[in-house]
Amino acid sequence: MSQITVHVLDTALGKPAQGINVQLSAWRAGQWQLVAQGVTNADGRVVGLLPSEQVLEAGRYQMHFELEAYLAQTAQPLFYPYADIVFQIGGDGQHYHIPLLLSPFGYSTYRGS
Repeated sequence: MSQITVHVLDTALGKPAQGINVQLSAWRAGQWQLVAQGVTNADGRVVGLLPSEQVLEAGRYQMHFELEAYLAQTAQPLFYPYADIVFQIGGDGQHYHIPLLLSPFGYSTYRGS
């Protein structure tokens, strides 16, 4: 399993959000550097975001969710064209699950398991 996993649930429609572009970046040398990217599947997950053997170094990371196309496709109002979640990890190889609960006028997240 990837060290970083992601899941997007559309709380307005009550189902997983398919087709959202997701980018994982690391904060290095004063800027965000792309580490991995993917698209959510029918279950709202990006499978294999990172190779299972890859262990990220300690530091600050950002999960960027492109929401505009998804909201247009599902005929929902656009208020947040994207959502960025910034989080910090240790370099111990621990698993981090980054879920996004999405609706047209808000979103939330938590550290999942």
